[in-house]
Amino acid sequence: MLIALDLLRFGNIIPNMSETLNNILNKSALKILRPLVRVMLRNGVSSGSFEELVRKAYVDEAFSLGKNSKSKTTISSVSAQTGLSRKEVKRLRELEENHNADIEQKYNRAVRVISGWVNEKNYTDENGDAKVLPLDSSNESFSALVKQFSGDIPTKAMLDLLITAECVKVTDNKVQLIKHAYVPGKDSAEVINILGADTNELINTIDHNLTAQESDKRYQRKVSTAVLNKDAVEEFKKLSNNQAQALLENLDAWISQNEVDPDDDNAQYVSLGIYYYEQESSGEIR
Repeated sequence: MLIALDLLRFGNIIPNMSETLNNILNKSALKILRPLVRVMLRNGVSSGSFEELVRKAYVDEAFSLGKNSKSKTTISSVSAQTGLSRKEVKRLRELEENHNADIEQKYNRAVRVISGWVNEKNYTDENGDAKVLPLDSSNESFSALVKQFSGDIPTKAMLDLLITAECVKVTDNKVQLIKHAYVPGKDSAEVINILGADTNELINTIDHNLTAQESDKRYQRKVSTAVLNKDAVEEFKKLSNNQAQALLENLDAWISQNEVDPDDDNAQYVSLGIYYYEQESSGEIR
């Protein structure tokens, strides 16, 4: 059953209308926070450090929302809105955001290299499959591919990145693409960066759809059931993986044909994400 938001087949979880909106928001926030806190605990981030991030998020978002308001946003108005002292608002406002641009750059450019490899005719064979490329000897080499699609990242650095992610293998100075999707391997910092970026996009889409006019809502659907035969789980996992990968590759090919230069005033960021979720065997939603 194709569903929007959070309706489950044979498991209607529409909030009880007697619940207050604050109660519903609190329950939703806990659902969002628990898997995030699990990652934080696993990586040694204390509750105090996380609380600091939450306070900063409140302050930054209050100032951001204020940009669209007719009234002037001040430290005092944000203090009143967030419940934080004016001194605390000023301190948090002045904190620099901890954003690892290098990690994001590596991720984006690795994706672009693989996309170019499977979509550009110079790097595909007559069947449309990615060619096995010589490491560095011609205009259709791996080095040329990296130079064309990764900007200033050196060939060896990109090769090491793709080897670590198990996307390519090298034999006799020839590079073969063995996985079409770049998912960082041993570099946990990259995976955590994706956690922030992708979760942010999903929640922003849901927030947009809560307030947007029907004609302006963004695509947000999922298919799920609470009573799938356990014997069919692996088959569904394989089916969804294959069909999702095919869809994303088709969309990626279309995107590649419609991209402009990053410095072009007409450049716009868009994305579409697909995920697979499976409830823990204990029955607890995690």
